[in-house]
Amino acid sequence: MTHLNLISGLGIVAFVVFAWSLSTDRLNVNRRVVAWGVGLQLLIAAVVFHFPGVPSAMLWLNNAVVGLLQSSQEATTFLFGDLGDGSKSKFILAFQALPLMVVFSALMTVLYHIGLLPWLIRQMAKVFTRLMGISGAESLCVSGSVFVGVEGAVMAGPTFGKMTRSELMMLFTAYMATIASTVFAAYVFFLKDVFPNIAGHLITASFLSAPAAVVMAKLLLPESETPATLGVDVHPAHDKTDNIIEAIIDGATKGVKLCVAVATLLLAVIGLLAMFNYCLGGVVEWKFGVENFGLENILGWIFYPFAWLMGVESGDVGWVSELLGQRVVATEIPSYLALKDRIADPAIAVSPRSAVIVAYALCGFAHLPAMAITMGGFVGLAPERRTDFSRLAPRALLAATLACLMTGAVAGLMYTGGETLLTKEGGRH
Repeated sequence: MTHLNLISGLGIVAFVVFAWSLSTDRLNVNRRVVAWGVGLQLLIAAVVFHFPGVPSAMLWLNNAVVGLLQSSQEATTFLFGDLGDGSKSKFILAFQALPLMVVFSALMTVLYHIGLLPWLIRQMAKVFTRLMGISGAESLCVSGSVFVGVEGAVMAGPTFGKMTRSELMMLFTAYMATIASTVFAAYVFFLKDVFPNIAGHLITASFLSAPAAVVMAKLLLPESETPATLGVDVHPAHDKTDNIIEAIIDGATKGVKLCVAVATLLLAVIGLLAMFNYCLGGVVEWKFGVENFGLENILGWIFYPFAWLMGVESGDVGWVSELLGQRVVATEIPSYLALKDRIADPAIAVSPRSAVIVAYALCGFAHLPAMAITMGGFVGLAPERRTDFSRLAPRALLAATLACLMTGAVAGLMYTGGETLLTKEGGRH
């Protein structure tokens, strides 16, 4: 084990202690939740990274996902011609990556219709309920977040509006700390050519962030009430489509809405951020003579110690912290695109270790736009809890960010050098 692995181990402890220091009730923290949450993360990561045969299985799964992506690109090529074919034109997000959300949304709806996803979610929820001692509704929703994102809150049915503040905090955190399978396709599409086994890593990252989200949420806002579904297995509440054709139509329709929402969000956020940076940069250049200064620089400074604690190479701490800061305000999509460009640039030597860690740490909706979207979805399900949601939102964003950072640190702890192979020569090992 290298000194960087030890730093990653220190980072895991540091992130937990940092969250505990900001807790609303430090004396009432459930140690069982923390111990099992961290333990599950380490167990999953150890199996994926080191258990004989599992890395090969993850590589097979990665190739299967990439194969599905390449197959689904036939749809984008059919609709947009060469603009939709990444091999024949310059990368265009709107024509090549975002439409894949429609295809994967339809696929997930079909898997839900045949009962595979509900079964997987129930099994995962049972693990959380039995080991961590959280409520059945919490377990179900946090498990659903790994597969379907914020829509998983619907699974709680009528119990959602009756949840305690700590339960709602945990759900809020889980939906921002993990990613939905529909947008997962876009991330893989960005990185598959420069980071060949990225799909397997991102699948692992989303699963690792689920227990991390529980840990951070319960540290920042410990349970002080008695949940209605404590120790009870809750079955998903959902409206099942009548047949597969209806499932495909329903999933594709939802995918279109998601695609449009993501494109609209990126236009608004990146545009406003550019305006803010223009004003801020002008003032800083006029006052101090520093050019190209923006909000990302400030956030990069804030995230610098956190990036170091994840155990990235010392020469990479600066740009990793900038990507983490960028994610908070501009979503993870620009950050992943920046990671892709950095790996592909022959003039820059990117450490495979740092690439793995930052890929894990960015794998979550821990940003301001997602906080607003999640709160809007929750208010739609339980409008009477609007005040609770608005008060919990900033704390949940902090918890989700710490959960993603802890996932990056776990990847750093388990990394031994054989888990990735960047396609560019000159990477530091």
